[in-house]
Amino acid sequence: MLEAVLLVPLLAAAVLALVPSYRVSAGLNILASLLTLLAASSLAWVRPDQGMLLFVDDLNVVFLVLGAFVGFTTSVFSASYIAHELHTARLTPTYLRFYHAMFQLMTFGMNLALAANNIGLMWVALELATLTTVLMVGIYRTPAAIEAAWKYFILGSVGIALALFGTILVYLAARGVLGEGIDAMVWTTLVTAAPQFDPRLLTLAFVFLLIGYGTKIGLVPMHAWLPDAHAEGPTPVSAVLSGLLLNVALYALLRFKMILAANPAAIAPGPLMETLGLLSVIFAAFMLYRRRDIKRMFAYSSIEHMGIMVFAFGLAGPLANFAGLLQMVLHSLTKSAIFFTVGHISQVKGSQRLADIGGLTVTHPVLGWGLVAGVAAIVGLPPFGVFMSEFMLLGATMARAPLLAAILGLGLLLAFGALLMRLHTLAFGAPRGPVGPITASTIPLFAHLALVLIAGIWLPPPLVAWLQHVARMLG
Repeated sequence: MLEAVLLVPLLAAAVLALVPSYRVSAGLNILASLLTLLAASSLAWVRPDQGMLLFVDDLNVVFLVLGAFVGFTTSVFSASYIAHELHTARLTPTYLRFYHAMFQLMTFGMNLALAANNIGLMWVALELATLTTVLMVGIYRTPAAIEAAWKYFILGSVGIALALFGTILVYLAARGVLGEGIDAMVWTTLVTAAPQFDPRLLTLAFVFLLIGYGTKIGLVPMHAWLPDAHAEGPTPVSAVLSGLLLNVALYALLRFKMILAANPAAIAPGPLMETLGLLSVIFAAFMLYRRRDIKRMFAYSSIEHMGIMVFAFGLAGPLANFAGLLQMVLHSLTKSAIFFTVGHISQVKGSQRLADIGGLTVTHPVLGWGLVAGVAAIVGLPPFGVFMSEFMLLGATMARAPLLAAILGLGLLLAFGALLMRLHTLAFGAPRGPVGPITASTIPLFAHLALVLIAGIWLPPPLVAWLQHVARMLG
């Protein structure tokens, strides 16, 4: 079924590029995303034979299934959201055909990066996914959208170039042990032979990889592209950026961290990741107080949460790794749900400016209370699942590094205060802006929030065992 995870979105992209009817293309986009989800889910039980180019293990199955699920729900949301953009003439039928084809091509690129057993192929696939999202960010063709797309392209290109240089250094370190050729680029071979590699080359490689893939993750100070991309692109693109693409870059970094950790003479990756992670949490938390655009505000929330994950995986250990994995899953579900809500709100109000939005629980109760639930979940209020993952991470940090736990707790409290302060006006303040009907589907929004709520109350034992096993894999 691994072939289906790759071939379905690739073939769908080719077909969608030729379909002129919006309704047909939107339906095909949903169908392709559903088939990809079914194929990805089957990998949890049926594992294909490991190859030199592709492979499946418990770690990438987590990312593949999560990505396919968010991709499917986003395609459902996108169908009605984009219909409104067509009705208001913000997009033309030609652009919509391009949009749906790029959506599936992006899915193919992300799935290929996650399933790649070759570190060079993983780099190429991640670059493909990045380029497709760049094109989608600029699809409105406004000066601001084009500027955001160019900023994303330039900063992303710098980041991916640094990641390529780090990948080449890993190959050079492996070549002396494994010889020249493809064997020195196969991840399953690299992680086994890593103790014999030159630790100086591995150390230098990880610095470039951390900065390069950290740019894609949105870590401070390489984050500048992310708020603009969220603010100027279509809302479904914001959902897949926060819920999918940032995770793929994180996955690539974790794979290289495992190689470095297998060589005891190389630099410890943990302190570097902890530093960038905490810096991102604190910086993003302060920036939340200064935002004037609702999508840009939640983009900084994504930077904060990616910082939490990088910090957790840098701290390492079974509990911190488990907390990081759970945080990643729940953030993807919660943040995409928030962007679904924000997409509805911006269409109803005709604006993304916070000053133009208020009193949503009165004017649009479904959207207002949906936003309340989403913000409560993302700031870590019980009984939502993010509370559990952040509580576990704080506990693990307190046991091993109390000072870092204090800094992390400060960042979480700052972000908590900023988002609740904004939520008060958005949901419960004086009504502002137009009052119109909701035209897009709210089913994906509440499906995500329901899963996050259930995760905070009860996690299925097989899922817990699976995540525990992956946490041990990560070291």
